[in-house]
Amino acid sequence: MTTPIATDEFIHVLYDVRDHVATLTINRPDRRNALNRRAYDEIEWGFRAAAADPEVRCVIVTAVDPAFCSGEDVKEMMTGVQKDASVTRLTSVRPEPTPAAVAALECDKPVIAAVNGVAVGWGMELTLFADIRIASENAKFGEIFIKRGLISDVGGLWRLPAIVGPAKASELLFTGDVIDAAEALRIGLVSDVVPHDQLMVRAQALAARIAVNPPLALRYMKEGLRRTAYGELRDIGSWVSGTLGKLFQTEDHREGVQSFLEKREPKFTGK
Repeated sequence: MTTPIATDEFIHVLYDVRDHVATLTINRPDRRNALNRRAYDEIEWGFRAAAADPEVRCVIVTAVDPAFCSGEDVKEMMTGVQKDASVTRLTSVRPEPTPAAVAALECDKPVIAAVNGVAVGWGMELTLFADIRIASENAKFGEIFIKRGLISDVGGLWRLPAIVGPAKASELLFTGDVIDAAEALRIGLVSDVVPHDQLMVRAQALAARIAVNPPLALRYMKEGLRRTAYGELRDIGSWVSGTLGKLFQTEDHREGVQSFLEKREPKFTGK
C-alpha cells in the first residue's frame, strides 16, 4: 500500500466532502483522464480517506469532462520505467492485487460511479468497483484489455459477470467491444441514464438519500452484499496480478501498445 498524503495535496484527483458525501473527481482532462502512477495512487488514497472518515457515509466517483477515464496512460504506464516497475511487482511469488482496486473494493461506504463520458480499460474497472453506476447519455464502456494483449483487472473478471451475467461479460471481455449508455442500461451495467447536464444532480440526490440512513447499518449492508454477490477478493486479485506479470512480457502486448501509439491495426502472433 502506498503512503497517503493530505487530500489538499492531490494533483490528479479532486477530493471533496460535504453533507456526508465524499466526491472523488479524476482531473486529467488533457489526457482524457487516463491514469498515470500518481493518479492510481490518488484514487487509492481517496478511497482510503473516505473509508477512514467517520463523517463520510457515501462516496461518488466521477471525472472532469470530456471523459470518465480512458484507462491507463499508455505512453507513461506501458512503456519504459513504469512498465518495468509494474512487471517487477506483478512477478513476485504472490503478487498483490492492484492497490487502487483493493482500496475501492474494501471501502465500506456505498460508492456511486457517475460516469460522464468514455470509461474504458481501467476506467471501466473503476465503474465496476462501485455499488451503483449512473451514466450520462455521453457515456461509453469497454473492457479493452484484450486489444493490448492483457486480461482485465478484478472488475472485469470478478464483478462484471455478477452484474451482467457470465455470457454477456464473456462477450465484452473477449471482443473488447465498446458499448454506449443505452446498451449499458439494457444489459443492467448501469441503473440509470440521464442527460449529461443532470448527471451530478442525479448522483448527488441519490447519495443524499443514502447518507441520511444509519451509518453503521449502511456499512454492514454493503458488507453483506459484497459477501453474497461477489465473494472474496484476494485470491482472484493475486491470480490476475501474476497473469498480467506474464502477459506484460509478451510480443502480443508490445504489439498492442505499439499499434495503439502508431494508430494502426495490430498484428498478433500468439507469442
